Amino acid sequence: MTIKVLGSGCSKCKKLEENVRKAIAEKGIEAVVEKVTDLKDIMAYGVMMTPAVVIDEKVVSTGKLLSVTDVIKLIV
Repeated sequence: MTIKVLGSGCSKCKKLEENVRKAIAEKGIEAVVEKVTDLKDIMAYGVMMTPAVVIDEKVVSTGKLLSVTDVIKLIV
């Protein structure tokens, strides 16, 4: 599983990346977490609001700071 956190590096983006990492650790899921900050790469996903989460190349959340519980619901 590949999980990408899209965002400019703002505090919400950093917190979302942290929550994604906590969620996969909590569930013992093997996943690669990537941070995407390049605006061109973010726009390629059609994302207009960050932070956003992409799981296996599918956009699953935009414009929200997901909690660890929210992330777990998306990855399980």
